[in-house]
Amino acid sequence: MKVIQFLPSLESGGVERGTLEIAQALVANGHESHVVSNGGRLVDQLIMQGSQHHSWPLHKKSPLTLRHIRPLRKWLQHVNADVIHVRSRMPAWIVWLAWRKMNPATRPKLVTTLHGLHSVSRYSEIMGCGETVITVSNVAKKYLVDNYPRIDAAKIKVIHRGTDPEDFPRGYQPTAQWLDNWAREWPNLEGQRLICLPGRLSRLKGHNHLVNLIQRLKEQGVSDVKGIIVGGADSDHDTYLASLKADIASKSLQDDIAFIGHRSDIRNIYAVSSVVLAVSTKAESFGRTVLEPLSIGTPTIGFDTGGVGEILSVLYPEGRVRPQDTDDLFAVCERVLSDEAQTTKTKIKDNTDFLLENMCAQTLSAYAELVHCDG
Repeated sequence: MKVIQFLPSLESGGVERGTLEIAQALVANGHESHVVSNGGRLVDQLIMQGSQHHSWPLHKKSPLTLRHIRPLRKWLQHVNADVIHVRSRMPAWIVWLAWRKMNPATRPKLVTTLHGLHSVSRYSEIMGCGETVITVSNVAKKYLVDNYPRIDAAKIKVIHRGTDPEDFPRGYQPTAQWLDNWAREWPNLEGQRLICLPGRLSRLKGHNHLVNLIQRLKEQGVSDVKGIIVGGADSDHDTYLASLKADIASKSLQDDIAFIGHRSDIRNIYAVSSVVLAVSTKAESFGRTVLEPLSIGTPTIGFDTGGVGEILSVLYPEGRVRPQDTDDLFAVCERVLSDEAQTTKTKIKDNTDFLLENMCAQTLSAYAELVHCDG
């Protein structure tokens, strides 16, 4: 099969990562993999893995982006793909408008994946336009079925995202060399129990919950705990970052909360953390930052909503917190931290439910079903 995946850019994030994972699986199974995006730092990795990248600026939410419809239609007719797979709303609109006027007998099959629980609107409904519609969780499927009655529920396939056990093995520990480097880089974290909040620096990620949690633990006499915020900030969030740092300073927690920045060694950071938090203010469709630490056995606490709640209910029910309930968050976190025998870790189920291998096999199978359904 020749498959083209579409997404806004290849910088960072779950959509981008999933795109690279499927691209790599296509190549590994002898298929031809193409990706269309506006570019980004992951393009080199994509090409190194054997895929081809094509730069199209389909990411801007602007009427001017509509000018790409006709050229894209001509390009799609030229490349003669078997499947086109769209993963984001603005590219989905351009691709669909180009695709729908192609010859139904010869045009590629159309797949869409819903990665996010978007605001309900006609604009968001486009993610149900595929001949097959993939959702990354049962929660995401329910969002489509409940909010968009025009979408045929029979064409929706739930394919959970997944981790590779080789990348996130149970019981993983960093090397001595990494630990030495970490201690030199962050000497004030040495000997401390770490509460980690991973994810981009955005108000939606709920950093205020980490700040308030650390403050409350300090007030309760828990002196050996520090918070770490792992994730980069783009220019759009400079104001938020400044307000977050001002809040931390107003609570005199500058020495108790560290901004780690974007990291490529997140597995090691999960491993040295006592707790990982998933406290987004908005329900998420999945939640890799829950699945990855749980896969290696690090207690992860999150609001029992969306995909985060779905993963926790399977792998670690004790980590579920009532949504936006700061008292419940404190109680659950305190219970985990006070577990000196570390029996909490034994309550984390081995991850056999959310595996990268399954995600790739099921996605490629969905492609093949569409391609061969006319035969």
